[in-house]
Amino acid sequence: MIIIKSEYEIAIMREANRILAQLFEHIRPMILPGVSTIELDKEAELFIRSHGALPAFKGYRDYPATLCTSVNDEVVHGIPGPRVLQSGDIISIDVGALFDGFYSDAARTFPVGTISPQAKKLIEVTRESLDAGISQAVPGNHLSDISAAVQKVVEEGGFSVVRDFVGHGIGRNLHEAPQIPNFGRRGKGPVLQEGMTLAIEPMVNAGTYKVLIQSDGWTAVTEDASLSAHFENSIAVTKDGPVVLSAL
Repeated sequence: MIIIKSEYEIAIMREANRILAQLFEHIRPMILPGVSTIELDKEAELFIRSHGALPAFKGYRDYPATLCTSVNDEVVHGIPGPRVLQSGDIISIDVGALFDGFYSDAARTFPVGTISPQAKKLIEVTRESLDAGISQAVPGNHLSDISAAVQKVVEEGGFSVVRDFVGHGIGRNLHEAPQIPNFGRRGKGPVLQEGMTLAIEPMVNAGTYKVLIQSDGWTAVTEDASLSAHFENSIAVTKDGPVVLSAL
């Protein structure tokens, strides 16, 4: 069942997500060659707690950290640790917070130092695919209209959409119905209604869409070791169109 949120509940979710938008701006200057992913994680946890929220991922299904830090060919769920970033890397940071009973969830991919033209294009196309998907989140559209819009931008850009992981509803639970694939044909699935809150999150690979799970049980990597990027925003479906909750 897809849970419809009231204006009051969406206002709380907006605050929960604003913390993440502020966090990305806070840690962006730290994403430099020589910084370890655990340093980013520690700073993120301090920031979230200092804003009256709790790290949503830490302890969720026994996940050990505040951030998911996925570098280069890591698609999603990379665990922060001693890995030191180097110039030319790209890092996807996925993070959530729990604030006043509601969850937020967002992701961004950042360049580290000077990156290759292909990596730059991958980041740009992934961000554009998220925007395209969000643009379809209007009352009366079907859920798969979001999916089809994401896939179109990605494939026209020469990349592939990850199929093993999907977006999701969000609210009092981190993961709610519906699941939101990043591929598919228009006109399928539930009809979108005012008050739905969705976390839309394309994960895009430079090569094959296929992924493998590493021995830690969390980290997903591209099967062919190609680069991967990830962008995510939590949004609300309103009568006036989609509202991005995880924006400043």
